Amino acid sequence: MSENWARQRTEAAREHAARLAARQDAEHARAERLLADFVGRARAAGLEPEPLQVKGYGGRGTARTPLHGWYLRTDRTAAVAVDGSFYVLTAPLGLLDRVRGVRPAPRRPPLVLGAGGKDGDSIDLVDALERLLPGWQDDPA
Repeated sequence: MSENWARQRTEAAREHAARLAARQDAEHARAERLLADFVGRARAAGLEPEPLQVKGYGGRGTARTPLHGWYLRTDRTAAVAVDGSFYVLTAPLGLLDRVRGVRPAPRRPPLVLGAGGKDGDSIDLVDALERLLPGWQDDPA
């Protein structure tokens, strides 16, 4: 009986993990579509991208990147590049990183920036994009 129960619990945990992964994948895909749509509309509206920088952990300096885009958070720790890729712009920076610059890797975007952080540190992706280009979703593409 306990062997059957353990097998059922294992299968239930696998099913739960699969559903969670599917839900997360759907959320990332929706966020990717939002960013792609935003980039097209931002360019059409003449919203100029700016050079993006990475901030060191604990406020320890900044480093150049080859990227241009728009910062999504007021603390400049997340951005969308001109190609629609999402970047988290914080990293442990050494002296060479600050001098030579860094090339951050793109990540799959979340629908909520800073989710799970301190109170007041999170913002919906849609709201962050709206702050950059008010009414961007209302404009027919």
